[in-house]
Amino acid sequence: MGIEFKEIITQAGLWAIFLTIFAESGLLIGFFLPGDTLLFGAGFLASQGYFALSYLLIGGVIAAVLGDNLGYYIGQRFGPRVFSREESVFFHKDHVERAKTFYAKYGAVTIILARFVPIVRTFAPVLAGVGKMNYPTFVAYNIIGGVLWIVSMSLLGFFLGASIPNIDRYVLPIILAAVVFSLIVPPLTAAARRMLKS
Repeated sequence: MGIEFKEIITQAGLWAIFLTIFAESGLLIGFFLPGDTLLFGAGFLASQGYFALSYLLIGGVIAAVLGDNLGYYIGQRFGPRVFSREESVFFHKDHVERAKTFYAKYGAVTIILARFVPIVRTFAPVLAGVGKMNYPTFVAYNIIGGVLWIVSMSLLGFFLGASIPNIDRYVLPIILAAVVFSLIVPPLTAAARRMLKS
């Protein structure tokens, strides 16, 4: 019975990870989700045998690539209406400006680099759709970026978990600390940036 319960929790956890990655990559409301921390934590859990690393990597890449494609579609189909809206709970024009600046500086490579920058990774594919970026080019950069992001973040957690003796005793505190850190730092950074501007 215990084994069955663990399997249920493991499978539910994997699907939650994939859904979070998909939402952060493709939905404008997903900009606040802790993708980097989640992948690091998932890799860490994989090192402790909670689920296979291969499932995490394959499912994560698929979720990331599909999410960015949805973001591109949203930008192409609804872009003008979305970006002409006033500030709302989930839509902030400073996030858009940040992504635009990133695009101006790095061009198409933004699709790859944005994967490693919170908030920008949510808005970059949408802006690519708004700007009608060549779709095959977008898909190519999207796949490369998705693979690099998922693999690097997951393996970082995996190798850390596998290299420290008896680290399984601290799984829960480490995961909780990582999640809390990822939720606290972005708002503090944004507040500091506003203070510097004023």
